[in-house]
This record gives sequence, structure tokens and C-alpha cells, in this order.
Amino acid sequence: MISRRDALKGLALLTGGTLTGSASALGKTNVSADNQFSYCLNTSTISGQKTGFLKEFEIAAKAGYDGIEIWVRDLEKYLAEGGNLNDLKKYTTDQGITIENAIGFAQWAVDDEATRKDGMEQMKREMDMLARIGCKRIAAPPAGATSQPLLDLFSVAERYNQVLQLGGQTGVLPQLEIWGSSANLHHISQALFVASASGHPNACILPDVYHMFRGGSNYHSLKLMSGAAIEMFHFNDFVASIPREQQKDADRVYPGDGAAPFDLIIPYLRSTGGKKVLSLELFNKEYWEKDALEVAKTGLEKMKKVVNGN
Repeated sequence: MISRRDALKGLALLTGGTLTGSASALGKTNVSADNQFSYCLNTSTISGQKTGFLKEFEIAAKAGYDGIEIWVRDLEKYLAEGGNLNDLKKYTTDQGITIENAIGFAQWAVDDEATRKDGMEQMKREMDMLARIGCKRIAAPPAGATSQPLLDLFSVAERYNQVLQLGGQTGVLPQLEIWGSSANLHHISQALFVASASGHPNACILPDVYHMFRGGSNYHSLKLMSGAAIEMFHFNDFVASIPREQQKDADRVYPGDGAAPFDLIIPYLRSTGGKKVLSLELFNKEYWEKDALEVAKTGLEKMKKVVNGN
């Protein structure tokens, strides 16, 4: 069992080594000179065009992104159709793009022991596969635990610690991801608790502009984290015309085209320190009807616009 002392030690890691800190430090929003954002394309953004797995890498590179975020199921489909991990790694290198993260749905967090065991084995298998193509991270969302009953967060923290240990063995970092419509891990405070209570030095979270809004999280919470607590941030926007509880993934829009307070989000991200990968993750069916390269370019342009405050 994870002790209260271990949980507090983990919290200290997430908040930069101190549990207190001055109010002025927490509220600081000036830009650090060494802080830097890089830009990534989550392939969901152009998945509706069905261009093909390898073509998505080409599109991301041509559009000007630094990295790409793939889905494990697409990688498995590529392999099932005769693709090769070594060839894929070379291909991404040739394209001049890095695989920053992969989206998977291993059920590591659930209470059912047999399901959780399968989920851990799946996570290990996926991490091994991702390591071979140079992928740096994998998402660890509450897959399989999106409805009642509510999970004990200390238990989830222990399970996340086990996933992090798998990450240490493979070199692929599991990022604790929130899902705004889920019964479990829908709020940023829950993710912070689980990450801190895990007691693992590599614990981190994967926030999302839309999911923070959908789950009722407050963006001011971003200032409570150190740079190491967030390596990636899913970038998108939400519309004000749909009630929060009724919003769906498909309602997401380009950053800056909705109601998200980027004038808070960006300064807070900067003030945490550390480099951040901003990944454009959309599921908008209207965008899927347009040219994939055009959508990718437009998304990158709008991301940079909100980052630069224009």
C-alpha cells in the first residue's frame, strides 16, 4: 500500500520539490527565456480523410510539425498489413519528424484483477513495440473505468506506479491522461492525486484543453505543477454554444476558434518551466471533409497564434 508519506513525497516531485512555495511564485506568468514549445500533430485530426498511416507522417512533416502523435491501433493495422517496425523508424527519421506519443487503451486502472492483468500485459507489449520505433511516450487513460463504480484513487496510484515501472523497463513514458466525460480521472485534481500518490519520480499527466473543460477542471490548476509534471498537452478548443456536460469529442475546434482561455493557459504553461509538446488533437467531422494537409497547416497556424498571443 502507498503511505501518506510516499504520497506527499510524490506531490513534492510534481510541484517542483516543495509543498508550499510563495503566492507570488505560484502566480508568476512571465515568460521564461529557456522555456520552449514544440508542435505535434495527433493523427486523429486528419483521420477522417483516411489518407493512410504512412501518409499521415508525410502530411505532418510537410505542414511543419516537429512531431506526430499516433494511435496504437493504427500501428497494429500497419503491421498486420505487412509493415515493419524497423522500416517505420527509418521512414520517420527520413521525414525529419519524431513520434512523440501513442494513444492506447490498455485497461490498467480497473478493479477487476483479471482484466487489469491483461491490461498490464497489453501496456507492456505496446511499450515494447513503441520503443522499437523511437516513440517516447504512451497515454495512460482510464480505459475500462469510465463508468461507475468510482475507483479508490490510492489503488489507482499503485497501479499507475506499476505502469511507470514498465515504462522504466522499456524507455516509453506512460502519461496519466484525463477523460472529461469519464466517471474516473475526469478532473485534473484526480490525476494530480494519482500521479503524486504513485510515489514514482517519472509520474506525469497528459492534460487536454477540451477534457479539462468537459470534466469541470479549472485552468488555474496548471500553475500548481512543475515543468516535469507535464511533458505534453493536447491542444484544441471548445465552443461556448453547447453545455459543458453535453459536449463530445467531435465538437472540438481549432485552438482560438472557441471559448478556451488561452490567455490563462499559455502563461501558466510557460510559468511551470520545462519544454512542452503541444499536440493538436481534434475529431471534427467538418475538418475531415477538407484536404488533410490544409487542415494540418491551419491547425499549426492557429496553435502558434494562440501561443504567441496574436
